[in-house]
Amino acid sequence: MQHRITTPGPLHDDQGRVREPGYATDPLLQYDRKRIKASRLRIKEWDYYIVMNDDYGVAFTVADNAYLGFVSVTFFDFKQPMHVTASKMKILPLGRFGMPASSQTGDVIYQDKRWYVAFRHHGDHRILDAEIRGFYNHKELKVHFELTDEPDDSMVIATPFDTNPKAFYYNRKINAMTAKGFAIFDGKRIEFKNNTFGTLDWGRGVWTYDNTWYWGSASGIVDGKSFGFNVGYGFGDTSAATENMVFVDGVAHKLDAVTFEIPTKDGEDDFLSPWRFTSSDGRFELDFEPIHDRADKINVLFLVSDQHQTFGRFNGTVTLDDGRVLNIKNLLGFAEKVHNKW
Repeated sequence: MQHRITTPGPLHDDQGRVREPGYATDPLLQYDRKRIKASRLRIKEWDYYIVMNDDYGVAFTVADNAYLGFVSVTFFDFKQPMHVTASKMKILPLGRFGMPASSQTGDVIYQDKRWYVAFRHHGDHRILDAEIRGFYNHKELKVHFELTDEPDDSMVIATPFDTNPKAFYYNRKINAMTAKGFAIFDGKRIEFKNNTFGTLDWGRGVWTYDNTWYWGSASGIVDGKSFGFNVGYGFGDTSAATENMVFVDGVAHKLDAVTFEIPTKDGEDDFLSPWRFTSSDGRFELDFEPIHDRADKINVLFLVSDQHQTFGRFNGTVTLDDGRVLNIKNLLGFAEKVHNKW
C-alpha cells in the first residue's frame, strides 16, 4: 500500500528528517534549505527540462550541487540520430545559483561571457531560453521555448534514505506540457510546433555517496488525448511510495513497482538492443526499441558519473485506474540508467 500525501506542510521535521514519506500529485510539501541538518556540501538542487518531438529535442540542466555547479544544454536530432552537448562546471557554488525553493515559482538564470541559460515562470506558462557561443562548428546555439497547458497532476515524491536519516530526495516531474518555439543549430532555424512536449525534472535533496537510478519518461498523444508517464527507481527508501505514474488528459493514474529489463551482451548492459518494461501490478507492459544512446562518463578524483540516457519508441499496453487499457504505439521517449558517486 502506497502512502499518498494529501495535506500541505514542511518537507522536514525539526530533526531534519523527511516528515511524511510518500507521493502526491501536487507539490504539497515545502522545501526549505534552512531545515536541512546535513552538511551544506551535500545539498543537491537541480532543474532539468527536455523538449521533444519526433524529429528533434533540446535538454537543459542547471544544477547547484554545493561543491560543484553544473550547466548543460544538449541538442538532439533523432532522424540522424545524433546529439551535441555543451557543459560547464563551477567549483563550490554552495547555493549561489539561487535555485528556487518551489517548482511553481521563481526563476533560474545562469549567465557569463559565453553562456546564457534561463528558466522563467510567467503565471500559467514557462519560458526556456539558451544562447551558447561556439556550440557546434563554431556557431551559436540559440533556443527559445514556451511551455503551456501544464497538467493538473504531476509526480511528486518525498523519499528518505534508510542508511542516513539526514539524507532525502524531494522530486517533482511534470509530463506532457505543450511546447512551442525554435532552435538555431549549426546556422539553421528549426521550428518546434505541433506534437512537441516539454517535461520538467525538479529535484532537491541530500543523497548518499554511491547511487544508481533508473528513470523512464515519455509524452505524446494517445487516443486523441495528452498522455505521459514517469517511471523509475533505484535509490532511497521507497517503501512508502514509488514514483510510477501514468497521465491521461492531465489526470494521474498511480502504478506500483516497475522493472527496467535492460539486455546484456558479454556481461555488460546493451543499451541499444530492445528493452522490456514490466510492472508488479501488470498495468505497465511496454517494449522499448532504442534509437540513440546519449552516453557520458566522468571519473575525476572522488566524482564518478556513468550515464546512459537512451531514446527510443515504446509499444505495448498501459492499464488505467478504471481498468481501461491503452494501446501505446511508437511513442517517443527515453529511459536511462545512471550510476553516480558524488
